[in-house]
Amino acid sequence: MAILTALAHTVPLAFASGVNLYATVAVLGLCSHYGLVGLPEQFRAFDNPIIIVAAIALYLVEFVADKIPWFDSVWDVVHTVVRPVGGALVAVTALGDASPAGRVLAALLGGSIAMTTHLTKAGTRAVANTSPEPFSNWALSLGEDVLAVGISYVALAHPMIALAVAIALLIVIGAFASYLIRAIRRRFFGQPATASLQLPQRPR
Repeated sequence: MAILTALAHTVPLAFASGVNLYATVAVLGLCSHYGLVGLPEQFRAFDNPIIIVAAIALYLVEFVADKIPWFDSVWDVVHTVVRPVGGALVAVTALGDASPAGRVLAALLGGSIAMTTHLTKAGTRAVANTSPEPFSNWALSLGEDVLAVGISYVALAHPMIALAVAIALLIVIGAFASYLIRAIRRRFFGQPATASLQLPQRPR
């Protein structure tokens, strides 16, 4: 039961961190600071005005950057390291008191989940950016913001529900990973060339 409780905090928060790290940290900080949700002691680490203000400021920057086609892909490239590392740190912090081995496992799990959601987000946005209209990009960005904030809050208020949702979404990501990879290849590298058939020439 203790393992399940630990996973209920670490998995959803790592998932959200890969989508939007700053929104996740901001939700953790605000919920802890204002007592919006009764939280274990380890979440006091996010209850710092400097951390909260920095997370909100960076979230606002990302909110704008994420709405600009192609610049959002550059932003995602920069955050290929930031989000997984942040997801690992959030997972370790959410775990609370644990053995060194437990902390290492939490960091590996959190980093891997955050990397998975980050790559899915970055790949989806890269495909959307090839469309001439910006509306699909904006819709994806807003949806990602809602997902990150929503799953972060639910992970604090109803961790078991958040765990079930995060696992279900990870299964969906795994099921559609090959489709996303093929879509990226088609968009950026074109369809594979097919050999042209040549009719035999009649002897003269």
